[in-house]
Amino acid sequence: MRRYIALLLLFTLYTLHCTPLLAQDFDAANAAYAEGRYDDAATIYEALLAEAPDAVLYYNLGNAQFKRGELAQAILNYERALRLQPNNKDAQYNLAFAQSRITDNIVEQDFFLSAWARTVRNQLRESTWTILSICLFILALVGLLLFLLGREPWLRKTAFHIAWIALLFSLIAGLNALSLHKRDTLRNEAIITQGVVNAKSSPDRSGTDLFTIHEGTKVIIRETLGEWMNIRVGGNEGWIRSQNLERI
Repeated sequence: MRRYIALLLLFTLYTLHCTPLLAQDFDAANAAYAEGRYDDAATIYEALLAEAPDAVLYYNLGNAQFKRGELAQAILNYERALRLQPNNKDAQYNLAFAQSRITDNIVEQDFFLSAWARTVRNQLRESTWTILSICLFILALVGLLLFLLGREPWLRKTAFHIAWIALLFSLIAGLNALSLHKRDTLRNEAIITQGVVNAKSSPDRSGTDLFTIHEGTKVIIRETLGEWMNIRVGGNEGWIRSQNLERI
């Protein structure tokens, strides 16, 4: 018991000691950025991100990299910021601006309903969709109980409609949470980080060049085979080496 209390006190002291240090580092990075020392700012942001992922840090790192002319890395970190904070308007704007500066600003051509559903899904985080799904399911259960136990016709009718509507939206929220979990677990979205990349017809250097993509382009990873990855971008598919991209 004493050992447990000692460890708890040690952890508390460590947390209290580290938090101001992290805040000092964050302030130092922001000061370096404001003074135009983008290399120093990026280095500190990267060190802080090594401790824990954070949307603001990814966003600030993306800004520092954009100022250094590293468009691909800036796009990568804006995307990462939006994974953690989907409604970050600044990250959305800067991402769109950075994408407008790259050679291949390719937009995926999806069926409009699929694109709309994905846009809705990306408005909230996985944890938020999960909580919303649970709350709506509980509301559906309450509505069902009122429908079964209520005596007044208007009450039973209202409860019935509340139950099926809440259940429907609970299912939608749950599917969105599952979709985001799958996306973040598979991490099959990536950014091309090399200047010019030739996609091959097979996972081999001797394969035929199918098409060319440039740094900053967002691709979908379909398959991995050794050091090669089969990627899709727009309506094209091909193989590139894994060193030419970085997962979001």
